[in-house]
Amino acid sequence: MQRIHVVGGGFAGLTAAVTAAESGALVTLHEAHHTLGGRARTAEGPYLTNEGPHALYCRGPHWTWLEQRGLLGPIASVPLLEGARFHFRRDGVRRRTPPAAMLKLSRRSPRQAPVGRDFLGWATEQVGEEGARAAAHYMAVALFHHDPGSLSAAFVQERLRRATALPPEARYPVGGWAQVIDRMAAHAWNLGVRIETTERIGAGSLAALAQQGPVIVATSLDAARTLLDDPTLAWESGRTALIDLAVRTRRGDAFVVSDLDAPGWIERFTAQDRTLAPAGEQLIQGQVPIAPGTPRADGVARAEQLLDLGFPGWRERTTWRREALATGRTGAVDLPGSTWRDRPAIDRGDGIFLAGDQVAAPGLLSEVSFNSGIEAAVLALKGVERRSGRGLDHRRA
Repeated sequence: MQRIHVVGGGFAGLTAAVTAAESGALVTLHEAHHTLGGRARTAEGPYLTNEGPHALYCRGPHWTWLEQRGLLGPIASVPLLEGARFHFRRDGVRRRTPPAAMLKLSRRSPRQAPVGRDFLGWATEQVGEEGARAAAHYMAVALFHHDPGSLSAAFVQERLRRATALPPEARYPVGGWAQVIDRMAAHAWNLGVRIETTERIGAGSLAALAQQGPVIVATSLDAARTLLDDPTLAWESGRTALIDLAVRTRRGDAFVVSDLDAPGWIERFTAQDRTLAPAGEQLIQGQVPIAPGTPRADGVARAEQLLDLGFPGWRERTTWRREALATGRTGAVDLPGSTWRDRPAIDRGDGIFLAGDQVAAPGLLSEVSFNSGIEAAVLALKGVERRSGRGLDHRRA
């Protein structure tokens, strides 16, 4: 029987590997790093910071899939008491509420928003410019893009609706995403998946793997473009300045500060999960989208302005700090006139399939990786069936 090879051990790669193995296929997963997880890794040490997404959305398809397999583990939700500490920066000052027009817009069905128009222009016609701009900037939480208003109205509205849903969809794996990844890896191992870490696959190695059976490339789109020598593998993404802070606990600190004057978001993650930092300390992450060519320092300076609003005295209380710049690792965004169907196709021909967060699959944040991992695995399984003449049970997929 042919073997399915998965290149990349992040969320998409593990999803694909588990799906294929549950259907009875022989599977090997190759990961260049010494640990699995990709952008779902959680840093080791006293401050458990995630390198990528922090929240699972409980109405998404991956929530049910993980729950059915017992892979979710302990989950934290947005604490009700902290809801009162959700603040907004409007006109340079801290406020308790967003514009009423923004809330009105958030209740509009995504089906009302056109694919071919920019979000800001369409939303301005619906509720006025103030509410439209506030909504666009608020979506920094899910888009990591410096100008959400320039994106497809349908794309942004769908995410606005989910990001403002009540009760909130966001859930947080206790201990960070690494806990979910570890459970997925253990499940894959129990299914017979061969997991090879510290194994970097090059173009020559990929060709050799393709001789053994279908190959699922579950890497970043940039890495896949190089690996497959395919310049067409490109799509719009975001560029974001990140800042992680540990500060000594102080009564009255904000839970979230959302910048409505420009895209930006600060969140205190220990509000819902105390295990992320030592006792007496709080873990905060800020992310500020910045335009191409803009220095990281500009984004960090804007993040510090939000910290000044929500966390008085944070500089004197800081016990640990880290800064980073995320470019092309923040998921796909769709320009006016395009949808997820226009992104690079999962099936690349000749038994090669793509999975990841910038390929042709629907969803919000990590849901794109999940959906593409499932689809890539199903297509690979069909390829094995055709080549081997052996039927596989992929009903669960």
